[in-house]
Amino acid sequence: MSTAAKGTIYRQVTGFLALVLLLVLRAHASPLFEESAVLEIDLAGPLGRIIGEKDGRTKHPFVLRAEGIEHAVEVRKRGKSRTRVCDFPPLRIEFSGEGQTPSSFAGQRRLKLVTHCENGAKFEGYLLKEYAAYRIFNVISDIGYRVRLVRINYTDTDSAPGPPAFRRYGFFIESAAGLAHRTGGRPVDTTAVKIGSFDQVHTATVFIFQYLIGNTDWSLVTADLDDTCCHNGDIFEIGARRYYVPFDFDLSGLVNTRYAKPDPSLGISRVTQRRYRGYCLSSDSLTAALQAIKAERDAILNVVGEIPALSEKDARGARKYFDRFFDKAKNEGRLVRSFERRCLD
Repeated sequence: MSTAAKGTIYRQVTGFLALVLLLVLRAHASPLFEESAVLEIDLAGPLGRIIGEKDGRTKHPFVLRAEGIEHAVEVRKRGKSRTRVCDFPPLRIEFSGEGQTPSSFAGQRRLKLVTHCENGAKFEGYLLKEYAAYRIFNVISDIGYRVRLVRINYTDTDSAPGPPAFRRYGFFIESAAGLAHRTGGRPVDTTAVKIGSFDQVHTATVFIFQYLIGNTDWSLVTADLDDTCCHNGDIFEIGARRYYVPFDFDLSGLVNTRYAKPDPSLGISRVTQRRYRGYCLSSDSLTAALQAIKAERDAILNVVGEIPALSEKDARGARKYFDRFFDKAKNEGRLVRSFERRCLD
């Protein structure tokens, strides 16, 4: 057999094996964040014990049921500021030995679960609007945490004071490992950042997105009670560039929780007042990002309209809040110049 023929066979076999590998990966990929329909789940375990804990780092065995499948999981309290203001804490769900189970949770190991904070329709509205913020960032960038809305039937097996069973909305956030795998990147822990190492248009997109939703609770400096960058954001390295991926939007003007207060140093009295907090970037990067966000105006407004259970009052308020941004954005040059005057060196 000639060398050329051997080379052809080698390429065919290699291509076939690559296709098989791709199909295998797809078969085992988790569909959790591929769907947008509300997922009904049951979560049973010692909730009373978790809520009463002070350290918030003890894991407890729970059972999570979804789509007729039962998962053995470990649950613990998570979060920092929310544990100080919420009656019901955000949770971390860890799956044990369930990686290949054919379900919506296939391939998942650790997931953050954003919860309702307190009882009442107002707090449910807060949660749904924060969910909308994540979905809106997904509209304008592929490099962002995906989310899945869930309706949770909680059962407290501790029989602690309070209702033993109740039902609330929540949402799961894609893990850093999941985002890294999806984008071909890797998470980066660092104590300092150089703005020039970041993809400039994506970074401008993040800065303007934070302005769009009225969020000032973030920065490219060390996180709250941590010694690594960043506050309410993670850094990923994809190729030769870095990308800042934001999270935690409960203190934004869009969500407008009753416990949200702006930093006094910002010179604003309400979180609904927009304040640009991005670092200085080129006019071209800011303009390109602004134009891309403007092009998605209808899709952004549709996100709000498509969220189940969001009250008409909350939906109408969110649309009006975004309309004020898009009215300003009609004069791109003026808005970009205002960003440049406010930017951080």
